[in-house]
Amino acid sequence: MDIEFLPTEVVDQIAAGEVVERPAHMVKELVENSIDAGATSIQVTFDEGGRQVVVEDNGRGMSAESLPKAVARHATSKIRAAKDLWALNSFGFRGEALASISAVSKVEIVSKSTEAKKASQLKVDFGDVSEVLPAGGKTGTRIQIDSLYENTPARLKFLKSDTAESTQIKNTLKALALANPQIEFRIFHKGKLLQFWQKAETHLQRVEDVLDVKPLYSGEYQLEDMTARVFLSAPNNTIGYARQLWFFVQGRWVQDRRLQVALMDAYRNLLMHREFPYAAVFLDLDPTNVDVNIHPAKSQVKFKDEKNAFRVVQRACRSVLEGAPWLDQLLPQKPAMEEDIHFPTPQEAGEGEPSDPSPSLSAASVPAQRGLPTESFVALKTELPAASFKDPEFDRVQYKKPQLFSDIAPGVKNFAPVRDEKDIHPIDVPEEKRGYWSSLEVLGQANLTYIVAQSRKALVLVDQHAAHERIVFESLMQGWREGQMSVQDFLVPLTIPVEPTDLENLLNFKDELAKMGFDVDAAGPEHLNVRSAPALLKESKMVKAFEQLAKDLEEAGDSHAIEKTIGDICATLACHSVVRAGQALAPAQMVSLLSQMDLFPLSSFCPHGRPVYVEYPLTKIERDFGRLV
Repeated sequence: MDIEFLPTEVVDQIAAGEVVERPAHMVKELVENSIDAGATSIQVTFDEGGRQVVVEDNGRGMSAESLPKAVARHATSKIRAAKDLWALNSFGFRGEALASISAVSKVEIVSKSTEAKKASQLKVDFGDVSEVLPAGGKTGTRIQIDSLYENTPARLKFLKSDTAESTQIKNTLKALALANPQIEFRIFHKGKLLQFWQKAETHLQRVEDVLDVKPLYSGEYQLEDMTARVFLSAPNNTIGYARQLWFFVQGRWVQDRRLQVALMDAYRNLLMHREFPYAAVFLDLDPTNVDVNIHPAKSQVKFKDEKNAFRVVQRACRSVLEGAPWLDQLLPQKPAMEEDIHFPTPQEAGEGEPSDPSPSLSAASVPAQRGLPTESFVALKTELPAASFKDPEFDRVQYKKPQLFSDIAPGVKNFAPVRDEKDIHPIDVPEEKRGYWSSLEVLGQANLTYIVAQSRKALVLVDQHAAHERIVFESLMQGWREGQMSVQDFLVPLTIPVEPTDLENLLNFKDELAKMGFDVDAAGPEHLNVRSAPALLKESKMVKAFEQLAKDLEEAGDSHAIEKTIGDICATLACHSVVRAGQALAPAQMVSLLSQMDLFPLSSFCPHGRPVYVEYPLTKIERDFGRLV
């Protein structure tokens, strides 16, 4: 069989298929060329699902002599030597993309450099290049694409619908706008203005504008040569899909599963199943430590140190979330010279004598095994007065609720639990720790499930079970971090089957496992001996826990994976160790519960991601009553 050189037009079409797989890739290449040219204003017009596109910019432009080179293969202004491929600080290779595009479309380029007196024009008809002619135009470049893929019917046939291709183009332009807040973008679709993003004063402003969601919260974290800048929504501002998670490496929009896992892990114990935040993550690092050339469209990258990439993104996101910045907006802003608002007590309002004082939140009766202080656990232990409810089963059935208005005994007005002195261990929240929750005025309890309180601006309902669950969860996690986990020793070691690679990963983190309460060693090439474990982990759950731990170690590869596993365990324990819905609380208990929420910034959400509270603005209530128009 003879080997022959392919014709030039076939080579060009193959290259076009790699670089311009679909119209959105072409738009991306053209806009990135404009960014590399120093443009501060870019306008994109597209139609027919991207088969017709015009990109205009006010960048440096090209000279008449450079136009023919711009549509020639392997011609670029960005690379001079092979080493430059590993230290790229630009986006497109000006000219390489145009060569591929012009092989499968009709192209017209009008460009004027900053030094030239007039603009120049070049036309390419499916690879057939015309001569350069003078033309009218301002400084910058205008590129018009028509009849994309018309000379390659096979590729044209596999394009998706115009709507689908247009959606992909919109997403591509969103990504470019997110990464370049210093550039003004105008997007036209079918002749109508679709988007206009002005130059943003801050990167946060641009992200909020493009994602069309406010407020977002920003943060930054540095690890060795990597820096992650993140813009995130609060855990109660979510959507049901992952399409609003945006990741950028060296300013390029990329699809990277590891970075997405890192982001979602930062929201661990804050989101419910199938909830996703709004987020934009920008990762910058030494160009020699990332390969951006593993995919023709540069939509994927390969890190030299993938574990550090995971860590820096996870920690950047987590540092923002642990600050709970959304609570700052809830804190009462007291106007100057305004007197304190006093909420009258029932006695001051003439509603009768005060009831018997009631206990505050008390520490749970948790067995103090090795090194576990009972003060680390906060729980409620209450009993209902015998005369309060007719149903004797109520006290021991967790979620059973009485029919309040038919089951309350006549004359019973207060539902305060009986004081039990031996179980009272009040927790004093330091003044400097008191915040939004301590500022609320407790009004009562609704449906024996929700604490009813008010702020200066709103009526607030707090789910007592979810709130207390977060407090206990955080207390458990704090005990683990401080090396005070309760541990159970096994008389006979448990032997757990594991994969050889998983066994190696687990033993590599033996010290971290010991901190959590696990004493492990190898019992052969495919078995792990467990001599001790956290007291809160049942033996029946041990195999599953180690399977998940091994998987997390493979994904994250550090002590962070262990924290994730112990977090899941603590969340389960907390759920079964706290006050339930349908349990009566005394006023002092409700006040104490709210105060303790200020000790933990993430107390707005239970460990399973459910919201702890809802607000009803007083203005809405007044409007519903006709007091406001």
